[in-house]
Amino acid sequence: MKNVTFRQLRVFTEVARHLSFARAAEALHLTPPAVTMQVKELEGHVGLPLFERHGRQVALTTAGEYMLVYARKMLATLKDAEDAAARLQRLEGGTLTIGMVSTAKYFLPRLLADFQREHTGVEIRLAVGNRDQLVKMLQGNEVDIAIMGRPPTELATRAEPFAAHPHVFVAPTDHPLLKRGHPSVDSLRPYGFILRERGSGTRAALDLFLERSRLEPRVVMEMTSNETIKQAVMAGMGISFLSLHTIGLELEHGLIATVDVEGSPVVRGWNVVHTLSKLLSPAAEAFRYFMLERAESALAEKYGRLLPLPAAA
Repeated sequence: MKNVTFRQLRVFTEVARHLSFARAAEALHLTPPAVTMQVKELEGHVGLPLFERHGRQVALTTAGEYMLVYARKMLATLKDAEDAAARLQRLEGGTLTIGMVSTAKYFLPRLLADFQREHTGVEIRLAVGNRDQLVKMLQGNEVDIAIMGRPPTELATRAEPFAAHPHVFVAPTDHPLLKRGHPSVDSLRPYGFILRERGSGTRAALDLFLERSRLEPRVVMEMTSNETIKQAVMAGMGISFLSLHTIGLELEHGLIATVDVEGSPVVRGWNVVHTLSKLLSPAAEAFRYFMLERAESALAEKYGRLLPLPAAA
């Protein structure tokens, strides 16, 4: 395997991430034949097939699963070496890979645009997933830094809060609960909930809130998409519990309503997170400072008027 290249390893790990040659090609800005060629060359060096292909279905072989562990380690070591060299040269260039939970997509791109205007030499890559997926990305050293709500306890990380993250109950604008003014948690019992999937930070926040009130929600639908949940709520299919940062546009246009349930909004925190073993590049350090210094005011300006938060928040 002495002739294996880092390019082949990068292509292999990307195919393994997506379990799709076409999606890996898109992510790497390559053609599907180029991706196939790189994987075949790597399989030739290893002497074993790394993927099983059944039509459009792709799965890792046992050899592929073993290789993936070592490929990620090698790529992570190379990235650490590049970051160390950049620190020594005091450069703010290169690639910065940022992981974010899907809820952050409603505000992070605007902040990233401001950051990139100030740091033109930095190429930014985004990896999106729910909380559990992001924890795995941090553990596998697949991202330099992560934007998430509840930081992981299963990893040794540095988590720094940068802004309040309110969660609210939402309903169609003609829902009966809105006539109650300040309904109790128990008054939610008769209504069906459309919720985020287990493993998401939003679902964890709701489960903790309802556990304290000893209420088991009647779940009528479970989805991985905030956008789909909003559409279902507006269509009158149920009520939900979402981050305030996902419904700004709908609230401004009167398309959805917040329900002032006792004890809500549930205010969590947004955190910028990296593993303690990670040696941050100058670009990652610059982004970390940028989020800590600028994100709170940007979020307050955009969302603060939408909901009166408790003074303690």
